[in-house]
Amino acid sequence: MLYKLSVQPSYKCLEILWRIIYSFGLGILLVNPAKAEPIISVISLEKSHQNKFHLDDSIADVQDKITEFSEQITLVTDLEKYHLIPPPLPLLLAAPENFNPGLKLPPPKVKPTPTFTEPVKPFTVLENIQIDFRHDSDNFGQTNQIIEPTAQFKLQNGNIIRLKTGFNTFRQSGIDTITNIPLQVGWAGKIGDVTLQTATGIETFNRLPTAINFNAKIEAPISPAKVAPDGKLTSLVAISGNIEQGPYKFNAQTLDNQITAWRFGPNLFWQIDRDTNFFALYRWGSYNDGNSEQQSFSRLERKLGQFSVAANLFTWNYTREVERQSGYFSPPDFLVYNAELGWEGDLFDALRCRFAITLGQQRLNGKFDNANSYQTRCTAKLAPNIEADLGYTFSNVRNRDTSESTYNNNNLTGQLRLNF
Repeated sequence: MLYKLSVQPSYKCLEILWRIIYSFGLGILLVNPAKAEPIISVISLEKSHQNKFHLDDSIADVQDKITEFSEQITLVTDLEKYHLIPPPLPLLLAAPENFNPGLKLPPPKVKPTPTFTEPVKPFTVLENIQIDFRHDSDNFGQTNQIIEPTAQFKLQNGNIIRLKTGFNTFRQSGIDTITNIPLQVGWAGKIGDVTLQTATGIETFNRLPTAINFNAKIEAPISPAKVAPDGKLTSLVAISGNIEQGPYKFNAQTLDNQITAWRFGPNLFWQIDRDTNFFALYRWGSYNDGNSEQQSFSRLERKLGQFSVAANLFTWNYTREVERQSGYFSPPDFLVYNAELGWEGDLFDALRCRFAITLGQQRLNGKFDNANSYQTRCTAKLAPNIEADLGYTFSNVRNRDTSESTYNNNNLTGQLRLNF
């Protein structure tokens, strides 16, 4: 009787414990239904209930099963604690995919990040080729012809490299013709608002020793440039310093005497308004024959539509007159001033021309004479990237001391530009 009284309460406790365990196992199944083989399954619990939990089992057997079951629960807890069993994914009971597995969406495909390969920039690019032509002749048998092509390259950093050569001839009565081939390398770049240019090279001749040439220029704005909406410059003040050295290519006699010169001086440009500008320069020169010079030039120009008016002033003074010995025009006192009237416009769609005439006076060694000239220049667009200039000037402004004889000079110029 005592046995039955002791078993009955224990059996009720076990029955309550079984119900709790059954609910716990069902909860595990609902939380992670995707696992095919749970560590503790509902079926195993039912079998355990049918086979083990009945009145014929002893209290010791039941207690052993409870202990074994507790150890299994502890094992599962430890596995989850040390991340040996992955934590269950959260389940939204009201989500439609839980009622219809076909609604489950596959994980989104991760698209690879596109890679952009920038084109490799070349170290240098050919920008343009420019060919300059000039043919000077006077009524005293002096002829100079200059043909000089220049190739301009742009570097990756924006700087400019120029390669210049040429084929020049100098003819003069009583002197063998001199042929000159220059070779020059130049560089141009900017540091802030300051523009720097420099070039150096050699001068080769058919019957004279090789000489060296050099020039440099530094330019900076004094006041910033202002540009109108139509692209026209309205205001600017800029100054530059210049230096150059090399053979003095005045004529064949000067080259034959191997005269070289250094020249220094500033340039000034002032854009007063959109239609008015002023330009001035000064040069001091030193020659290897002991002579020295001073030059100055000033020009004030006003544009009136397609017309323009200008005033020019030029002075040139040497310390010694050495024309007979050295061959170059070296007046102790030379002055030219004149007024200029010009017109520039399009004659055709691809042809633009300028015509100008100057009237003035010149003074040589204290004697005044007329100083007149007329000039024309046209620019033709031969192709989208090809342009050509051709100009002609006739002038009686002296370039040699002819005493009482009349002097005149004919100048033919041209330029071909190919842009890339």
